[in-house]
Amino acid sequence: MRIKETLNLGKTKFKMRGNLPVNEAKREQVWEENKVYEKRQKLNEGKPSFVLHDGPPYANGNIHMGHAMNKISKDIIVRYKSMSGYRAPYVPGWDTHGLPIEQQLKKAGYDRKKLTTSEFRKLCREYALKQVNMQREDFKRLGVAAEWNNPYLTLDPEFEAQEIRTFGKMAEKGLIFKGKKPVFWSWSSESAMAEAEVEYHDVTSPSAFFAEQVVDGKGVLDTDTYLVVWTTTPWTIPASEGVTIDATFDYAVVQPDGEKRKFVIAAELVDNVSEKFGWENVKILKTVKGKDLDRVLTQHPFYPDRKLVVMLGDFVTLDTGTGLVHTAPGFGEDDFRVGKQYGLDILVPVNDQGYMTEEAGKDFEGVFYEDANKIALDKLKDANLLLDYMPYKHSYPFDWRTKKPVIFRATPQWFASVDKICDQILSAIDDVKFSPDWGKKRLYNMIRDRGDWVISRQRVWGVPLPIFYGEDGEAIMTKESIGHVADLFEKHGSDIWFEWDAKDLLPDGFTSEHSPNGKFTKETDIMDVWFDSGSSHQGVLEERDYLTYPADLYLEGSDQYRGWFNSSLITSVAVSGHAPYKQVVSQGFTLDGQGHKMSKSLGNTIVPSEVIKRMGAEIVRWWVASVDSSSDVRVSMDNFTKTSDSYKKLRNTLRYLLANTTDYDPKTDKVAFADLESADQYMLIKYNKLVQTLLDDYEAYDSLNIYKRVMNFVITDLSAFYLDFAKDVVYIDPEKSQTRRSMQTVFYEILVGLTKLLTPILPHTMEEIWEYLKEPEEFVQLSEMPAVQKFDNQDHIFENWEQFKDIRSNVLKALEEARDSKMIGKSMEAQVNLYVDSDTKQLLNDLNTNVRLILIVSKLEIHDLKDAPDDAEQFKGMAVKVLVAQGSVCSRCRMTKTDVGSDDAYPALCARCAKIVRENYPESVETGLEP
Repeated sequence: MRIKETLNLGKTKFKMRGNLPVNEAKREQVWEENKVYEKRQKLNEGKPSFVLHDGPPYANGNIHMGHAMNKISKDIIVRYKSMSGYRAPYVPGWDTHGLPIEQQLKKAGYDRKKLTTSEFRKLCREYALKQVNMQREDFKRLGVAAEWNNPYLTLDPEFEAQEIRTFGKMAEKGLIFKGKKPVFWSWSSESAMAEAEVEYHDVTSPSAFFAEQVVDGKGVLDTDTYLVVWTTTPWTIPASEGVTIDATFDYAVVQPDGEKRKFVIAAELVDNVSEKFGWENVKILKTVKGKDLDRVLTQHPFYPDRKLVVMLGDFVTLDTGTGLVHTAPGFGEDDFRVGKQYGLDILVPVNDQGYMTEEAGKDFEGVFYEDANKIALDKLKDANLLLDYMPYKHSYPFDWRTKKPVIFRATPQWFASVDKICDQILSAIDDVKFSPDWGKKRLYNMIRDRGDWVISRQRVWGVPLPIFYGEDGEAIMTKESIGHVADLFEKHGSDIWFEWDAKDLLPDGFTSEHSPNGKFTKETDIMDVWFDSGSSHQGVLEERDYLTYPADLYLEGSDQYRGWFNSSLITSVAVSGHAPYKQVVSQGFTLDGQGHKMSKSLGNTIVPSEVIKRMGAEIVRWWVASVDSSSDVRVSMDNFTKTSDSYKKLRNTLRYLLANTTDYDPKTDKVAFADLESADQYMLIKYNKLVQTLLDDYEAYDSLNIYKRVMNFVITDLSAFYLDFAKDVVYIDPEKSQTRRSMQTVFYEILVGLTKLLTPILPHTMEEIWEYLKEPEEFVQLSEMPAVQKFDNQDHIFENWEQFKDIRSNVLKALEEARDSKMIGKSMEAQVNLYVDSDTKQLLNDLNTNVRLILIVSKLEIHDLKDAPDDAEQFKGMAVKVLVAQGSVCSRCRMTKTDVGSDDAYPALCARCAKIVRENYPESVETGLEP
């Protein structure tokens, strides 16, 4: 018999390397075949509900790392809730309408204008469903548990019907109206855009200072006086209808040397502007208040028959410019507002594609608006009206899909009134919990400051606005007509809007005073996609009887404060009077390793599939848990390599626990807490404190803390402490000894508990471990989170051991110095003499443990502190002297003992090991032991 055959060396078929890329996919197939998600839902029937409502990703292309971080974060929360006493169904969703899909078909060679609307919409639907299926497989491969066979899609007839009903309720309350006012207009998309659909970039525009001659000074200004006007959009001068000033500012009439003309500039800016223009010896002829210049008329610089009016507004500043702002009501929100107050016409001489129209005059007609800047500047220069121009860097809105600049353009659009219910919305925010806390202020300010919501789009792939027009052109939006359209959409889908005549979409016998002859037409615009997803509280939460409204949680990227969080809040308050969510959690963006935005064009993207193929989905999931997702997160392959190393440490620690409990049966071998060895009691108490903090972290949606605490427990408490000395028990002591069973009891309890606690984050790995445990549930996902246990005298036991760890730390330092000086190699070659004060001696006695075993030294002597030799290492309340242990190395326990060979039958073993072998392997007395 060989010596190693007398050792209880742990064995397990659980592999050190998980081969995750291969085995995860197989395991996911097993989950699907065994309907694990459905079984979990069945188990949770009758429990309190927790509903995390999924914000729908856009159905276009494979998922990126931001998608992965978001969906995994949600999955962690839902899995935890499902294992901790809640019925937590998770219905994934997709945003399936909108411009990007139309653009993809255009790229594929389809010409929308050569197809009927129905034909084009059919192609859009097919494309969207293909993308949904592709992304669904991507998400499933991440290990996300969800109702994958019954997701919600914004193109589903049931969803569209609920969206129409949401629109109807808002119309019934007078919140839907048509108006002509400047909106973000994307010439590249040929459609109006909502604020949530634009992003801002720094651009450089031609900033122009030009003169407009006074033609009617209202007795305040002479006609040889010129207003010095400032603009950063010279291309809009053809649409200019006035000049805006501030009523409270002082305006100076000045005349520089060599000029016959007089000029009006804000008095505070005279020096600055004069220097800019190169004017010298500028005389201030007089100063007037802005209010006295109200309704002064000037000559349009391009058109002799058009006069411009001076208006008083509240948006003029003295930061830049001249204090007199060029005003084109058709091209700016402030301009529009002040123009309406003064009863001006709304000129919009730019078409849908961004080209100047006939209305702009022959010099501009047919010119792209950006190119019109040069024409405008040249015309000003030719008329001797251009005083100066220069590049001006500022932030400007862009279409977030086409990445092209947008313009402000007044067009007839349908709006949802935010102003009418703004106070209600702001009040509803007070009932919502936000994480991070600043989210509340951000959403509050965005709602408070936003204008009415433009909800119409000049596209075809979307939900049509359910509006009819009478013979007199009046819009018809009755409860009856909208309700009927919703019912038809629920039965047939929204394509019928484009296929059926208006009369067939209206209720039988429908009449209106606006159509005495019974003839009606339909609106051709579709709804903003944010109205689609923003109605999901009705299309999903209200529609499905197993979900709850409001939802317990919305969790999305921080950009959704102006997107989905925002639109959902408006529609929910409008139709139900409350927010659609009880809590909002926002996450940052995923950036590359240098902190730059990921972009295919920059070649700096890392997609989840790459990491999964190389390392496995568990590494992506473990990475998600390891980062602070409340702010922007940097992503690099180096990050995943480090995460993989962390995962391996965790896996191998759990493997060690598994290997050393293979011969342990919790039904027959479990040791009661009172009978556990002291060190084992301490570790069980320590572990239960961890359980409490991890459950608290899960409740706070704080996976980063979970990651940190678990890794600290694994590295510091298990590997560097408990498992460090455990080998001398689980390997050396008799297989069924009380000391070994005591330690195995704690090993097994920690192993089962950590397996459950980590299932929400690492389901593939924990299911793999679960197969080797002696637990009743078929899958760990069908078990419950561990309960926190309390034990008699636990605080005293815990405090004693925490104090002992300080003693141990001092001993380890002394051993390290002995190792550095080459006195010893391993700690088992050492004898340690401890010189301690009375309190420390009492503490060591109270531990009721084999301190030598815990310190992993061959011999330990404890003496009074007063007897410490001068060369002992000094510490607070104690001193440590390290010596070379006397004797020989036992071939079985590897300790240096003076009693090696004391049993003649086992000359290579110490007395302890000889006794164990003689009692448990009596045949070895005759045969002897081989090395």
